[in-house]
Order: sequence, then structure tokens, then C-alpha cells
Amino acid sequence: MFKNFLPNEHVKRIFDIQPAFLKEKGIKGIITDLDNTLVAWDVKDATPEVIQWFKLMKEHDIKVTIISNNKQERVKIFSEPLGTPFVYSARKPLSRAFKTVAKQMELEKEEVLVIGDQVLTDVLGGNIAGFYTILVIPIVQSDGKLTRVNRQIERRILNYMRKKGKISWEE
Repeated sequence: MFKNFLPNEHVKRIFDIQPAFLKEKGIKGIITDLDNTLVAWDVKDATPEVIQWFKLMKEHDIKVTIISNNKQERVKIFSEPLGTPFVYSARKPLSRAFKTVAKQMELEKEEVLVIGDQVLTDVLGGNIAGFYTILVIPIVQSDGKLTRVNRQIERRILNYMRKKGKISWEE
């Protein structure tokens, strides 16, 4: 049961994920979370570093779509200047939005990577849909109300997995 909560990999920041690594894994598309994955949850626009990362992916023909449980206005304001497709109110961890995005990208599930900062939404949803998953450390330690509850549950799951020897990284 707990295997769906385990990401395939864990990195500090989204910028640690580079095209050479993706090509090596056969990845041609990325589904990424927005809040606390790309920018802090209360930051409206992409940072110069995020803009550069999106350009880098585009230069290497890696498709990127932002998928968020947040409202349309939040996700649209962030995504449109980047020229990237997005899904809002995605209802993660339900797999429907993940599978729809992969279909829109015209990619097989083995060619898609899901990146996010939450085990209970991003990793679980990506794993249920059958994608490769990478968990990133949240950009900031503060969260919205619902996410704070998720983080408490997440910490218990990760501590259990650590005790069982399933994960080795530290938060």
C-alpha cells in the first residue's frame, strides 16, 4: 500500500532536474506542480530562474505542463507568461488530470515525469497514474491550511518509510 507514496527519486530543487538526466530516462514530458515546487505558494509570477528552466526544457524538446489543485486565476496568471499549458482544480491525487495531460502531450506513460513537493497529491497521483515521480523539497516551509494538514500526514508516512529503510534522504 505504501509503495504509491514513494517517489522514484528525491531532489532538492526543480533546477536539479536537467535535460541530460531526462533524456537518459527516456522522458519527453514533465507534469509539474506549481505551489512550493516552482515558486513559493504565495509568489504570483515566475522567477528568472524558473523562466530559464522552462526555456531550457523547450530547447531540448521536453514538453512541460503545470498541474495544480489551485484556482484558475492563480494558475493562469503564472502559466500564461511562460507559454506553458496548465490544468487548474486538478483534484490531485486523482489520476484523471495526469492521464489527460499525458494524452494531450501525445506521450506514453513511460515518457512522462511528475514533479511535486507533496507526497499526498503529486507523488501519489503520479504513481497511481503510472508515471515516474520526483519529490522536491518545498520552496518555503509555510503552507495554506489544507496543505498544512497534508504535511502532517506526509511526515508520518515518510518517517514510517525511513524506519523501514525504504528512503534514505533527510528533509
